[in-house]
Amino acid sequence: MTDAAELVDNDFLRQFELKTGNDFAKIEYSLQERKIFLTKLIIPEEVTDQNFAGNFLKLVFENVEERNLSVVPTSPEIAKFIRRNRQYKKLLPVGLRI
Repeated sequence: MTDAAELVDNDFLRQFELKTGNDFAKIEYSLQERKIFLTKLIIPEEVTDQNFAGNFLKLVFENVEERNLSVVPTSPEIAKFIRRNRQYKKLLPVGLRI
Protein backbone atom coordinates (compact mmCIF):
# COMPACT_ATOMS: atom_id res chain seq x y z
CA MET A 1 0.00 0.00 0.00
CA THR A 2 2.27 2.76 1.21
CA ASP A 3 6.01 2.98 0.82
CA ALA A 4 8.12 5.64 2.53
CA ALA A 5 9.64 6.51 -0.86
CA GLU A 6 6.18 7.63 -2.04
CA LEU A 7 5.73 10.21 0.74
CA VAL A 8 6.53 13.71 -0.52
CA ASP A 9 6.97 16.80 1.63
CA ASN A 10 5.86 19.59 -0.70
CA ASP A 11 7.47 22.67 0.91
CA PHE A 12 5.91 25.06 -1.59
CA LEU A 13 2.31 23.99 -0.89
CA ARG A 14 3.11 23.14 2.77
CA GLN A 15 1.68 19.65 2.60
CA PHE A 16 2.67 16.02 2.76
CA GLU A 17 1.50 14.10 -0.30
CA LEU A 18 1.01 10.43 -1.07
CA LYS A 19 0.04 9.29 -4.57
CA THR A 20 -3.21 7.31 -4.69
CA GLY A 21 -4.01 6.19 -8.22
CA ASN A 22 -4.80 9.39 -10.15
CA ASP A 23 -4.92 11.69 -7.12
CA PHE A 24 -3.01 12.57 -3.95
CA ALA A 25 -3.82 12.13 -0.29
CA LYS A 26 -2.64 15.25 1.53
CA ILE A 27 -1.93 16.55 5.00
CA GLU A 28 -1.62 20.31 5.09
CA TYR A 29 0.72 21.82 7.65
CA SER A 30 2.25 24.98 9.02
CA LEU A 31 5.83 24.96 10.27
CA GLN A 32 6.73 27.37 13.09
CA GLU A 33 10.03 27.15 14.94
CA ARG A 34 10.43 23.45 15.91
CA LYS A 35 6.70 22.67 15.71
CA ILE A 36 4.66 21.36 12.82
CA PHE A 37 0.94 22.14 12.97
CA LEU A 38 -0.98 19.45 11.07
CA THR A 39 -4.07 21.34 9.97
CA LYS A 40 -6.01 19.26 7.46
CA LEU A 41 -6.21 15.64 6.29
CA ILE A 42 -7.52 15.12 2.76
CA ILE A 43 -8.15 11.58 1.51
CA PRO A 44 -9.51 11.22 -2.05
CA GLU A 45 -12.92 9.55 -2.41
CA GLU A 46 -11.39 6.85 -4.62
CA VAL A 47 -9.51 5.43 -1.61
CA THR A 48 -11.62 2.66 -0.07
CA ASP A 49 -8.99 1.06 2.20
CA GLN A 50 -10.07 1.66 5.80
CA ASN A 51 -6.42 1.57 6.98
CA PHE A 52 -5.12 4.06 4.41
CA ALA A 53 -5.40 7.20 6.57
CA GLY A 54 -3.69 5.49 9.52
CA ASN A 55 -0.85 4.23 7.36
CA PHE A 56 -0.45 7.66 5.75
CA LEU A 57 -0.32 9.33 9.18
CA LYS A 58 2.28 6.80 10.37
CA LEU A 59 4.53 7.74 7.44
CA VAL A 60 4.11 11.43 8.22
CA PHE A 61 4.85 10.94 11.93
CA GLU A 62 7.99 8.93 11.10
CA ASN A 63 9.13 11.78 8.85
CA VAL A 64 8.40 14.37 11.56
CA GLU A 65 10.22 12.31 14.18
CA GLU A 66 13.31 12.01 11.93
CA ARG A 67 13.31 15.81 11.59
CA ASN A 68 13.10 16.15 15.39
CA LEU A 69 9.95 18.30 15.30
CA SER A 70 7.02 18.48 17.69
CA VAL A 71 3.52 17.81 16.34
CA VAL A 72 0.55 20.05 17.06
CA PRO A 73 -2.57 18.44 15.57
CA THR A 74 -5.25 21.03 14.80
CA SER A 75 -7.31 18.60 12.72
CA PRO A 76 -9.82 16.46 14.69
CA GLU A 77 -8.96 13.36 12.61
CA ILE A 78 -5.25 13.68 13.37
CA ALA A 79 -5.85 14.30 17.09
CA LYS A 80 -8.07 11.21 17.17
CA PHE A 81 -5.30 9.18 15.52
CA ILE A 82 -2.80 10.27 18.20
CA ARG A 83 -5.26 9.37 20.96
CA ARG A 84 -5.61 5.86 19.48
CA ASN A 85 -1.86 5.45 18.84
CA ARG A 86 -0.18 6.46 22.08
CA GLN A 87 3.34 5.85 20.75
CA TYR A 88 3.03 9.18 18.89
CA LYS A 89 2.16 11.21 22.00
CA LYS A 90 5.90 11.64 22.57
CA LEU A 91 5.90 13.94 19.52
CA LEU A 92 3.55 16.41 21.18
CA PRO A 93 5.14 19.57 22.63
CA VAL A 94 5.52 19.76 26.41
CA GLY A 95 2.25 20.78 28.05
CA LEU A 96 -0.03 19.85 25.12
CA ARG A 97 -2.54 17.17 26.03
CA ILE A 98 -4.95 15.44 23.71
